[in-house]
Amino acid sequence: MSTLERGVTFVLGGARSGKSSFAEGLIEASGMDAVYVATGRAWDEEMSERIGLHKERRGASWVTIEEPFDLVGTLQNECADGKAVLVDCLTLWLTNLMMAERNIEAETAKLVAVLPLLKGAAVFVSNEVGLGIVPENRMAREFRDDAGRLHQAVASAAATVYFVAAGLPLKMKG
Repeated sequence: MSTLERGVTFVLGGARSGKSSFAEGLIEASGMDAVYVATGRAWDEEMSERIGLHKERRGASWVTIEEPFDLVGTLQNECADGKAVLVDCLTLWLTNLMMAERNIEAETAKLVAVLPLLKGAAVFVSNEVGLGIVPENRMAREFRDDAGRLHQAVASAAATVYFVAAGLPLKMKG
């Protein structure tokens, strides 16, 4: 497991790739106070079960904050010396923004602008959705494109970037 330091780490991967477990492990190994920012919303029973499994896996040592929209404010409040904040995940945050018809470009710019100002460690997890076929409908294509632009912006601002596949992390930057 790599050493986590102050600054931004970005962890990308496909569904069930092991990215969340890897990111959690980075924070747990750091010895810092662990804060989990959950962007997912329980729209149905299956998603409620997924959220429950994530909470159970982390255990009681994590502080959990459920925040579907205001990542910037949450990061400003929580990312401090001696703390490591895990945002899981950016693609669910993007989904929330799209469903609320928010300005994705402006929200991305606000997020990226705050990253160098954070006082602690921040780890972002996101689903890489751009490796498959071109989606058949406009909304899905817009989501894929917005996710790609968001990922590029966060990766550019991050000190360290990992891609996780089959539970194996590949360090891409840092």
